[in-house]
Amino acid sequence: MKQSATSFLLSSFQGLRISPQTAIPRRLAVGHSPILSQCLQRPLPAFNVRMFSSTSPRPSWLEPKLSRKKRMMKGRPRVPTGGSCKGTTVIWGDYGLRMWDHHRRISAKQLKVAEDTIKQRLRGERYRLYKRVSCNVGVFVSGNEMRMGKGKGSFDHWASRVAVNQIIFEIRGAIHEQVARDAFRLAGNKLPGQYEFVKKGDAPVVGITKLEGVTLEELKRPRKQVAAPPVSTSSPLVSTTPSAVAPPP
Repeated sequence: MKQSATSFLLSSFQGLRISPQTAIPRRLAVGHSPILSQCLQRPLPAFNVRMFSSTSPRPSWLEPKLSRKKRMMKGRPRVPTGGSCKGTTVIWGDYGLRMWDHHRRISAKQLKVAEDTIKQRLRGERYRLYKRVSCNVGVFVSGNEMRMGKGKGSFDHWASRVAVNQIIFEIRGAIHEQVARDAFRLAGNKLPGQYEFVKKGDAPVVGITKLEGVTLEELKRPRKQVAAPPVSTSSPLVSTTPSAVAPPP
C-alpha cells in the first residue's frame, strides 16, 4: 500500500532527534521524495545561534519613522535665550565638529556625504563615530514656476534643524588628533556653513559667547553699570520762615 504524504511527514518528524553529542539520523526509506532528501542532507545550524531577534532594528538617523504624507512647517532652529549651553560640548567622543557661524537646515543627503567622507579618510583606523543630530524634519516642495495655492506640495527630502554652535559629529578611538582634525576638515567642506574643531573639555557656548574666563552669572548681569546716587557729607541747610525772622527795630 502506498504511504500517504501526511503519514510520511509524521513518521519523518518522529524520527528526528536533537542531541549535541549524537548525529541526527537521516535514514530515508525507498521511494521517498527527493525534495525531502535534499532538505535532510543540508547542514544543520549551530545550536547556540539565534535565528531571529526580538529587538527592533536600529533606527536610521537619516530617515525617521514618520509618515511622508504628514505636512510639516518649515520652522526655525532653537535659540537658547535662557542661558542654555546644551549640545555645544563633546560628550561621548574625544573630538568633535561644531558649526559656529549661523543656524540652518541641513539635508540628509549632505549629512550622509559628510559621514562617508569621514569614513573614507579614517579607513583602517580603530574609531567610533557619533552623530549628534537626526533628520526628523520633512521638506515639501511644490516645484518651480508653480502658481500660488493648491496646497503645500509633495515630499522632497528629510532634513535636520541645526542650531548655532551645535556639535554634529564626534569621534572616539585610537587615532591621532591631526588625523581627526583632517577628517573633520574634509567633512566641513562638504557641509554648508563654517565649522570648527573642538576637543573634549573645551568651554561650552551660550548663544555666540564662549564661556572662557567668564561665568554664566556674569553674562546674565547687565552690561551697563548703574551708578549709585551721590551721598552728600555736608550738613543740611536750615531753612528760615517769615515767622522766625526778627522784626526791625
